[in-house]
Amino acid sequence: MDVDTRLLRYFIAVAEEGSLTRAAERLFVSQPALTKQIKQLETQLGVRLFTRSRAGMALTEPGQTLAERAPALLACLDRVLGETKSAASRAARVLRVGSVASAANEATPQIIATFTRLRPGWRADMRQAAWSNPTAGLAGRDVDVALLRLPFPGQDALRVEVLFTEPRWVALPTAHPFATRDQIPFRDLWDEPFVAAPPETGRWREYWLATDERDGHPVRIGAVTDHPDDWLSAIANGYGIALTPESSARFYARPGVTYRPVSGVSPSQVGIAWAPADDTNPIVRDFIRCCLDSKAPQREGTGT
Repeated sequence: MDVDTRLLRYFIAVAEEGSLTRAAERLFVSQPALTKQIKQLETQLGVRLFTRSRAGMALTEPGQTLAERAPALLACLDRVLGETKSAASRAARVLRVGSVASAANEATPQIIATFTRLRPGWRADMRQAAWSNPTAGLAGRDVDVALLRLPFPGQDALRVEVLFTEPRWVALPTAHPFATRDQIPFRDLWDEPFVAAPPETGRWREYWLATDERDGHPVRIGAVTDHPDDWLSAIANGYGIALTPESSARFYARPGVTYRPVSGVSPSQVGIAWAPADDTNPIVRDFIRCCLDSKAPQREGTGT
């Protein structure tokens, strides 16, 4: 029997969330579309996977069995496909480098130039990921290394070397009353609505909302975005503000958005990350060496 792996991923999301509504939000699909996919999987398998009630979606006994086994099956498939793509990249002499947002910003061209000199004939293929993919494809082996903002979900399963730190600033609508301040205490921003990354980004979202640095004060979410352009539009349109690296003022300058330093919040770190399986990969090791040799000057802004 052939089963579309996409249906299995949808099934896992519903099983984990216990709700079609929450699973649809997590998967960025409509609830009717998700309901249709679950019914299609049940038809293909010839079993009922869920019992539906006002309380949510409860697994049946066959559904529980599938929920216990499917994640390992999909993880194995992802690993095999990732290794296959990695082998193809090596044959083409291409190193796949993922990044999220500006990542290593000004240091990136220097890193790439150094790598090209060190490995003639090789090319570093830069691939920018959405915020809903905070490992930039590294977790799924879609890239070989990644320049990332720390912390990120799945970080503990990967190797990470910190390259540099920079202060976190705040991006505000230019018309915001705080936009004329030279510096803004983070405490003054606690009651403001924030533009946030999608909930499934976990630690990434929480870090950029600074949930651990609010003394338990709840966060107001004004908008949820997954790409820099949408993020900038939400801020410019007054839906919320956002913490962001200092370098965003250079990389994401836009009419209607003003960047200001913030005190009372910890700085951001940028790191180079790779899979433990590539500890002995000479190409990956050379790129890591280029990153470490090209470390940007440390900015002594702790935000305090």
